[in-house]
Amino acid sequence: MKLLSFSFLALATSTHAAPGDGDWATAYSKAKTALAKLSTANKVSMVTGKGWMKGPCVGNVAAVAAIGFPELCLQDGPLGVRYAQQVTAFPAGITTGATWDTSLFYAFGNALGAEAKALGVHVQLGPVAGPLGKIPTGGRNWEGFSNDPYLSGVAMANSISGMQAAGVQACAKHYLGNEQERLRDTQSANIDDRTTHELYLWPFAEAVRSNVSSVMCSYNKLNTTWACESKALLTDLLKNELDFQGYVVSDWNAQHTTAGSANAGMDMSMPGDNFGDNKFLWGTALTNALSSNQVPISRLDDMVTRILAAWYLVGQDTNYPKVTGWTSWNGGKGGPNVQGDHKTLARKIARDGIVLLKNTDGALPLKKPASLAVVGYDSIVNPQGANVCVDRGCNNGTLAMGWGSGTADFPYLISPLDAIKAQASNDGTTVTSSPNDVPSSAASAASSAATALVFINSDAGEGYITVEGNAGDRINLDPWHNGNALVSAVSAINKKTIVVIHSVGPLILEPILSSPNVIAVVWAGIPGQESGNALVDILYGSTSPSGKLPYTIAQKASDYGTAVVNGDDSYPEGLFIDYRRFDKNNIAPRYEFGFGLSYTTFDYSALTISPLSTAQGSTAPAPGGPKGLYDVLATVTATLTNNGTVPGAEIAQLYIGLPSSAPSSPPKQLRGFSKVFLEVGGKSSISFLLRRKDLSYWDSAAKKWVLPSGAFNVWVGASSRDLRLTGMLA
Repeated sequence: MKLLSFSFLALATSTHAAPGDGDWATAYSKAKTALAKLSTANKVSMVTGKGWMKGPCVGNVAAVAAIGFPELCLQDGPLGVRYAQQVTAFPAGITTGATWDTSLFYAFGNALGAEAKALGVHVQLGPVAGPLGKIPTGGRNWEGFSNDPYLSGVAMANSISGMQAAGVQACAKHYLGNEQERLRDTQSANIDDRTTHELYLWPFAEAVRSNVSSVMCSYNKLNTTWACESKALLTDLLKNELDFQGYVVSDWNAQHTTAGSANAGMDMSMPGDNFGDNKFLWGTALTNALSSNQVPISRLDDMVTRILAAWYLVGQDTNYPKVTGWTSWNGGKGGPNVQGDHKTLARKIARDGIVLLKNTDGALPLKKPASLAVVGYDSIVNPQGANVCVDRGCNNGTLAMGWGSGTADFPYLISPLDAIKAQASNDGTTVTSSPNDVPSSAASAASSAATALVFINSDAGEGYITVEGNAGDRINLDPWHNGNALVSAVSAINKKTIVVIHSVGPLILEPILSSPNVIAVVWAGIPGQESGNALVDILYGSTSPSGKLPYTIAQKASDYGTAVVNGDDSYPEGLFIDYRRFDKNNIAPRYEFGFGLSYTTFDYSALTISPLSTAQGSTAPAPGGPKGLYDVLATVTATLTNNGTVPGAEIAQLYIGLPSSAPSSPPKQLRGFSKVFLEVGGKSSISFLLRRKDLSYWDSAAKKWVLPSGAFNVWVGASSRDLRLTGMLA
């Protein structure tokens, strides 16, 4: 391939936002017309939450009759509508991310949006790109899609598009640097500019490019300034550089001052007061700040215009449902049943998010075994009920959701044991169960079974709840409830032991894998209400597994190079988190980022790489950044063939290595993926479109994205370490 030499091509960022850019022009026009009809009192009420529990939702804004603006309802969360009944409890973000399926990202967002709208919710508080997940024990990683910014960004963009197509406003959160629960209210995340742009900001930029209505500023400080008080973060970076057209809402009680937050670029205060103390940092205090010229009226007008534009953008000014019958404070009872047929989608996401990690000699799928032992507390629903613990703040029974504000009530929860029993009944299989974590009981149940299934888990959540000593963040990367001992007891007595793991994130699996009798390991993630049914689809082979890891599973915890810290975090690892660190330091993972087995096999062939375009990109502002950043500069194609024995889906992954002219960069970075279903013998051509941003690095001194000179390494394969095709782009 001919190598072209060209100079550095830089794309400067816009210094000032342009209201009404992109798809927002009509919404902004309507917003400005409405703004002219509002008094200062109207405007202040529109940016100030009514106060905790002073409306049906977790966040409420008063109605303004003069313009037909309703009482605005903001409600958690990223996997379902919190505090409501008869809603779908979808798989967590991390399991949705493990599907690597853009159509499922969109379908999930659209279904969640439809349920929220039907309940009268205007702003559904999700999806999550922060925490990104740099710390494997981070408490809320499971709410997001992946710790890779590209995968997270694609999932954010598609789920937001789906949500807003359904008519609900999405809210990208938590912006920015809220990577741990410990000290989240006081910690400063001190992140260098390049790392901010290439890792933590990246998925938020994709959210903005997808016209996300709102962004939630986080509890922590960024570079020593509170996130919700940081002009650099909210105005310079988000509204100017990324040309964000919507509004910034505070995380609940993340606001610290009246004028400081307003002048920094925050647009809506939630919940208004400090969780019910009737002390408002805006409201009357904002009115006074306006009167004393501490906050200019133009800033208030901008806040209101943004809130109105988001409302108009998704069509909420026309025939939008009202909250009827239910509130967050009555157990969510009395509202409509909004589930529709979404359980089918929930099952598909949970099924396609299952990652098969180990499968010795075709141990799976199960083929009507004569007998099965099913052991572990994680195999059954909590005997006291799936919703008995407030905000899922316990780890009793099968783990299908983490804990905290990012939860929803289960309408039902299908346990693994019940689903397996149903299949076993059809197959004539005898099932013996030991639904506890007592090793001796487990061994007894497994002693005479042809195959033993051992269920273990690891939970995490938000820091306002402590579960078994875990104050949000996990204490370690070991299975809970002495899961290693449970597996050891069973595998010592049963030569066909299959381990099923429900986990919020990585675990150290070395003790489990040390037994030769552990013949299969199934990573079932955080699957939501259809847990057991989705698992049976994979265990019995009605569907071949197609999930891939959205993070790395290490051999030891120290390999990650990141951990929860007790003070401020200086982010010394920079760009090198997860597989970027493993690659840089030549660390062998146990299971690499992007890894996942199938019941079939796939062949990769016919790599083609187009020449790299050197066309200059437009520097005109647009949501997500200058328009030229998203110009397609090259196309990579390959052919994928199912050369195995059963139909299945493969996730082909594209990784790019920057030329040596780029300053210290990860050896390779995910820059494309394609999930393709193929019948036996089926072939498909797959294409990856490489945008200018995908091939650039952030030059902190010049404040520009720079396309480096020289040749780019190109890899296409089945994971970040199973790279089947290699080439050069120049």
